[in-house]
Amino acid sequence: MNSTKYDIVIIGAGPGGLAAGIKAKEAGKSYVIIEKGKKVFQGIIDSYPKGKSVYPTIPKGHEAPFPIKSLEPPKEKVAVEEYVEQIEAVVQSENLNIIYEEDFKDIEEESEGYIVKTQKSQYGAKNIILAFGSNIPNDLGLYGEAKTVARKLENVEDYVWLPTLVLGGGNAAADIVAALSKAKREAASYMPVYWAHRKETFRINKDTARDLGEELLLGGHVKILQEAIPKIGEVDSDGIDRLYIHQSPGINQKSDVFVYQGMSFPMKNVIACIGTQGPTGVFKNLDLKVIDREGFTSSDDQIILLDKNLQTSKDGIYAIGGSISPTIMELQGDGSSTENKHPNLIYTAIKDALIAIDGILSK
Repeated sequence: MNSTKYDIVIIGAGPGGLAAGIKAKEAGKSYVIIEKGKKVFQGIIDSYPKGKSVYPTIPKGHEAPFPIKSLEPPKEKVAVEEYVEQIEAVVQSENLNIIYEEDFKDIEEESEGYIVKTQKSQYGAKNIILAFGSNIPNDLGLYGEAKTVARKLENVEDYVWLPTLVLGGGNAAADIVAALSKAKREAASYMPVYWAHRKETFRINKDTARDLGEELLLGGHVKILQEAIPKIGEVDSDGIDRLYIHQSPGINQKSDVFVYQGMSFPMKNVIACIGTQGPTGVFKNLDLKVIDREGFTSSDDQIILLDKNLQTSKDGIYAIGGSISPTIMELQGDGSSTENKHPNLIYTAIKDALIAIDGILSK
């Protein structure tokens, strides 16, 4: 199969991928953006529940203006749908070269660069920018299926009159809890949202906490279940798949019997926002160097090694945006490496794209 040759192949049409495409076009470089979804920003569409607010957050240590003004979310918070409409208009006005429903599979080295392989085609590239984000869902690991291990919830209204369980202690779960609570409150439903997490501490960012706090102040009916562990799936006498969760056991001092405080939910009432797997496995498959974090031994705590231009251990392959968050190992000029935080924000992904394109142009 012959492949079209490009100066730059960009994998992912999120904020970083689109920014890279815009800057590549401005620089007169041939490029293509390949996207596994049907639309631009598919990762954001799948990650944000309907109506979720989008903020133009700039992390500490960085200054305005936004790296590419046309991709900046409005100063006043807007729903994700409105922001996606803004981005679609930018794509149309820029006439960006994007190929949709192309699921990236592999990269093969050749004498003059690389071949990027998808499930449908292949693309020749002198340089590659990995901008595919980090949205590979973890498995629930239990009998039956919750609705679902993905992070998207378009049909909030279906849960208004159901007691609903949301699993997970991160931003995705908090977004879903806020959206469900709002829908129930506005419909005057007495059914609560149960929010359960395996750990005692829930970890959400400031913007997400702001949205959730605003909903609770307005009267949202949310019951928080800390240290709540999904143990088994079961089928009740009516043939309904159910999920049983329990909280920390009380110990009977006179025997080895444990007494659990538990709840059982129909699977159709459960939304599992249990996080995502980082792309470390993808990086390893591409033979890109990853580093064990100091003090950690799990492969989940390995982070990618990048130079100051966000180039990986392979010349011409760059990694940007959510795919390298929350930390990266940056190669220093003297050959040492330093672990640096890398916030997963729209701003950061766009900034990364500019750094990567500058690195390509400086060769």
